[in-house]
Amino acid sequence: MSAGFNIHPQLLADCEQLGNLELCSVLLMRDARFPWIILVPRVDGLRDLHDLPATYRERAFIEVEIASKALQNYANTDKINVAALGNMVPQLHIHVIGRREDDAGWPAPVWSAGPAITLEGADLKERVTALKSLVFEE
Repeated sequence: MSAGFNIHPQLLADCEQLGNLELCSVLLMRDARFPWIILVPRVDGLRDLHDLPATYRERAFIEVEIASKALQNYANTDKINVAALGNMVPQLHIHVIGRREDDAGWPAPVWSAGPAITLEGADLKERVTALKSLVFEE
């Protein structure tokens, strides 16, 4: 992994940093409507998923599974959506989003659900604490 790795400033503006798994930095999207983790592989110069070196691909999938299970356990989700879009942020990042049939955007994509409702204060602290314990459990 890259020694001088930096997370894109837009991701840092939109997310809370939860910590690091073996390959990816784990971020929590601050949108109160959706339990949403973003995984950022700590390898410089990646834009698209196919740019991820083959030696890291299995680990990336394992970390998607970790994030998916954490969201499922946290929010009792009906569906987990996984996507690597990157139209707004060119750095490779993988969205792992817990969806419920009663959420603000179901069944449409989260991006069509209108502007984010910022998760803050005690609600942010609770979600950060809960997801940290689920993602990084021993």
